[in-house]
Amino acid sequence: MLILAIDTALDACAAAVLDTDAAQLIARESQPMKRGHAEALMPLIARVMEASGVAFTALDRIAVTTGPGSFTGLRVGLSAARGIGLAAGKPVVGLTTLTAYAAPVVGQNAAQPVISAIDARHDHVYYQVVSGDGGSLVRPRVAPIAEALDAARFGAPHLVGNAAGILGQRWPADAEPPFRVDPQPAPDIAWVAWLGAAVSPDAAPARPYYLRPPDAKPSQDALQKAAPPPAS
Repeated sequence: MLILAIDTALDACAAAVLDTDAAQLIARESQPMKRGHAEALMPLIARVMEASGVAFTALDRIAVTTGPGSFTGLRVGLSAARGIGLAAGKPVVGLTTLTAYAAPVVGQNAAQPVISAIDARHDHVYYQVVSGDGGSLVRPRVAPIAEALDAARFGAPHLVGNAAGILGQRWPADAEPPFRVDPQPAPDIAWVAWLGAAVSPDAAPARPYYLRPPDAKPSQDALQKAAPPPAS
């Protein structure tokens, strides 16, 4: 199976082509960035596809991160994935950033729970907790950091995600310290690709995974201007 993976949900613009039959990525590129994904993504995908030697029509599916993350960034990736899928006639699957963060860690040590955490700003995080074998302990949610730290009750965790350092610094002094703190700015695009190969398109829709509404909301003036004129 040939998978094109795309990630723009957080602080990177990344793409890769995975050949599952060869069990390897045949091309990949990742650029750290907080803004500018819209301008960077399509040229980056073009370079990755050229380096892979694979035609878009030869792909079996496209995988893309769906959030939580930057509202603007994740929509850039989703729009590109859907557009490529439509043009090439290929299915598009979506993976959450929290799952992509946890995937390479799960199974390393069955005794350690895994906490994936993403900075949601305003002293909040998006997070989920899974056991060392991948079982769900806390479902994905957005919560105050103080609430997320209650996950210390599950034991010494492997913290991963761009908010892993935040949780590590504020970890309760009376709790068992984290087993490892891995503050990655974005998921590994290789794992986005492997997860994309593993999921069913019917069970992994490529649509935004929002755990809260966007911070930016249209003003009342803008809403009034957009409203249809009253009937005469």
